[in-house]
Amino acid sequence: MKICIILGTRPEIIKMAPIIRECEKKHADYFVLHTGQHYSINMDKIFFDELKLPQPGYNLDVGSGTHAKQTADMLVGIENVLLKEKPDIVLVEGDTNTVLAGSLAASKLHILVGHVEAGLRSYDRNMPEEINRILSDHVSDYLFAPTEKAKSNLLSEGIPANKIFVTGNTIVDSVLQHIKLVKEKSDVLKNMNLKKDGYILMTAHRQENVDVKNRLKGIFDGLKIICKEYRLPVIFPIHPRTRKRMEAFGLKETEGIVFTEPVGFLDFLELESNARLVLTDSGGVQEETCILNVPCVTLRDNTERPETIDVGSNMLAGTTPEKIRDSVRHMISKKTNWKNPFGDGKAALRILSILDKMS
Repeated sequence: MKICIILGTRPEIIKMAPIIRECEKKHADYFVLHTGQHYSINMDKIFFDELKLPQPGYNLDVGSGTHAKQTADMLVGIENVLLKEKPDIVLVEGDTNTVLAGSLAASKLHILVGHVEAGLRSYDRNMPEEINRILSDHVSDYLFAPTEKAKSNLLSEGIPANKIFVTGNTIVDSVLQHIKLVKEKSDVLKNMNLKKDGYILMTAHRQENVDVKNRLKGIFDGLKIICKEYRLPVIFPIHPRTRKRMEAFGLKETEGIVFTEPVGFLDFLELESNARLVLTDSGGVQEETCILNVPCVTLRDNTERPETIDVGSNMLAGTTPEKIRDSVRHMISKKTNWKNPFGDGKAALRILSILDKMS
């Protein structure tokens, strides 16, 4: 079976890395197509180097644009590569425009589609990611659900049970594989003069937060309260989009919040694993903190990772300062002995084994 792995963002590289490694180990017939949705190709090249992955066979370099333009450019580029390479199956991961374009292009060419991390639902159609994941699930032939809850979501939408496989989430594989590399490669704590449990880590990038002045201001007002109450620095590797919106909305930098440039995955994993608490609007970070037994407060009104809420590793705070403060108070003193609900770190092996049996 010839496999095409399509990815386009750094979170997808992280979650597909274990599948790429498993393909290498099995000497599988595969290639990687990078759409360039995260349009710093140079940074993505560094990402592949840092994670010790082979560079992609194809790079479309589509860059930024409206959802329609970006997806359309990807559709054209992906179709050209698929017509040339003629893979038996395309693997996509998650909920980005890359996932939508990859699954649509393949299904229209009658190429099998495997969706890694299928079945996640926030039930919020205002999120473009929700639309992407629903559409991709419904054109996929193999749905690799990370949990039983995700499988249940798919069954409730009428997707046949014989297409759904509960594999665990490849993020567990990735965290376990890369935490070893962190010890060899990352000096971020030393360079930033940080100690374990001596800081709070923060990320924010979702458009429904950073593009809305009241929500972004609410987040920063919440951070001010936390800095004052806990006297811990808030380390904030700031996304370029968030920085631009801060400037556009006239939001000033606050004492106690340490803004840094975005960091590589290994440095981020080191910062995550040693933080007292993490504040985020990222789905992947909710999973990673759960796996690393670090308390998380999510700056959103909903989550497609409800398993983190169920086991007690995460709490939804929205973007109002008082709710952020109350959520941090609750989570920062919490025992961190919850059980990781996302699997045992063998999701990639299961996915490749399923494809082997079907080929």
